[in-house]
Amino acid sequence: MQKFDLDQISDNDILEGKMLLVDKPLQWTSFDVVKYIRKSLISKFKIKRIKVGHAGTLDPLATGLLVICIGKQTKEISKYQNLTKTYTGKFKLGETTPSYDAETEVNETFKYEHVKEIDIINLSQKFTGKLMQKPPIFSAIKKDGKRLYEYARENKKIEIQEREINVHEFEIIKFSDPYIEFKITCSKGTYIRSIANDFGKKLNSGSYLSELRRINIGEFSVLNALKIE
Repeated sequence: MQKFDLDQISDNDILEGKMLLVDKPLQWTSFDVVKYIRKSLISKFKIKRIKVGHAGTLDPLATGLLVICIGKQTKEISKYQNLTKTYTGKFKLGETTPSYDAETEVNETFKYEHVKEIDIINLSQKFTGKLMQKPPIFSAIKKDGKRLYEYARENKKIEIQEREINVHEFEIIKFSDPYIEFKITCSKGTYIRSIANDFGKKLNSGSYLSELRRINIGEFSVLNALKIE
């Protein structure tokens, strides 16, 4: 994996546009990556402004593949957003959090000794195909002109509509008590955090997303992405 280097971008790329694959670091937001690249380009090429955008948000505690579009290539963002995504990660059994991941503190604990590996494997197959999913309250989806996470931070209860998603593949890689390692390929708009929460409910044990990495967007692989330090 190469490091991000401005020498990889030419004057012609600024004029005609360019798509970059970037491996988002832990704790960075997707916009942090956009801002970093935009600032770097403005500084190197001595320009006042340039359009830079990403094709699909990753949460701060997730790492992995971001498609970054520069200049005229930003017109193609929706094309990349519509591609399937593949993730690897871990669910932690026996606990839940309000955000369904490790960004918020554990709010409930559950017994999970009854959960067996065969139960996990069998259940994963029920989470494939077209499903209705309720996004987490701690998300950037807008309702009545306001982000859902804003309602969450104000401790306001709000009705969240379910949305159709498509889970093409859900593979259980390993069960190492209390962690479930997985690989999921899914449609755009799928919240892996919500899958973690729903999965725990079905197991009568509770769970949250403790680790997440996006490894593919369509045919694009994180193995070909640039590393930002």
